[in-house]
Amino acid sequence: MATQAQQPPHLHLAELTAAQFIDIWKHFDADGNGYIEGKELENFFKELETARRGAGAGMVSVSFKEKMKEFMANFDKNADGKIEMAELAQLLPTEENFLLCFREFVGSSSEFMTAWRKYDSDRSGYIESNELKGFLSDLLKKANRNYDEKKLKEYTQTILRMFDLNGDGKLGLSEMARLLPVKENFLLKFEGIRLTVKEFDSLFTYYDKDGNGYIDEQELEALLKDLCDKNKMDVDSSGVGGYKKSIMALSDGGKLYRTELEIVLCRDSTL
Repeated sequence: MATQAQQPPHLHLAELTAAQFIDIWKHFDADGNGYIEGKELENFFKELETARRGAGAGMVSVSFKEKMKEFMANFDKNADGKIEMAELAQLLPTEENFLLCFREFVGSSSEFMTAWRKYDSDRSGYIESNELKGFLSDLLKKANRNYDEKKLKEYTQTILRMFDLNGDGKLGLSEMARLLPVKENFLLKFEGIRLTVKEFDSLFTYYDKDGNGYIDEQELEALLKDLCDKNKMDVDSSGVGGYKKSIMALSDGGKLYRTELEIVLCRDSTL
C-alpha cells in the first residue's frame, strides 16, 4: 500500500491553497526540471481523473490516449507537449490563483525586470530570500492590486518553496521569471544559448565599440539580432525590440554594463 508521502496530495479538493498547489507540483514534477512531462504527465492525468470521478470509478470508454490528447489541447497553451507551472495553475482550482494573478498584473517583462533590478542591487542575477517580500510587494503595487500582510506573507513563503530548491536563500532571475506569461518570458528564448564566460567577454567587447565599459540601446539591438541569426532563432524585428526593452530595464540610465547583460546571456540560463 502506498505511503502517505507517495500518495498524490490534494487533487480531490474543491479548492487549493497556494501551498497545496506547490505540494502537487513537487509531487508530479519528480525530476524537478520545471515541467510535468512524459511518464509524470501520464501519472498526473490518471490520478486527476481518479480524483475527479471518485476513487472507485474506472476510466470511461473513451480511450486514454484520446482523453490525454483532449486534455493537452485544453491546457498545454504553448503546445510543447509539457505542462509548466502556470499551465497547471489554470487547471487546478487554486485559492485566488496566485500564479495567474501575478501574470495578470505583471503587465510586461520590462516591468518585471525593473522591479528585479531594484532588489538585485549587486547585479548577481539573484535576490536574497529576505528581499523577496519587497519584490513581490512592488509587483502588486504596480498592478494596483489590494493585498494584506497575511496574503503577502503566504505568497512570499510559497514562492520560496517554489524556487529556493537548494535552500541557499537565493532566488535566481531565470527561475523567478516563470511568473511571467510564456510569451513575455524573454529568458525562455535564450534557454538554448549558454555562453561561457570567455564567449560572453568576447561578445561584450566586440559590441562595446568605444570601449567605455557598457553598451547602449543600439549596440544591444545589433548584438541581439546577430545572436538570434547565429543561433537560427526565428525572431522578427519586433521580437528583437521586445527583448531589447526587457533587457534595457536592467540598465543604469541607458547604460547596460557587463554584469547586467551577463545575467541574461551567461548565468542562470537553464530554465
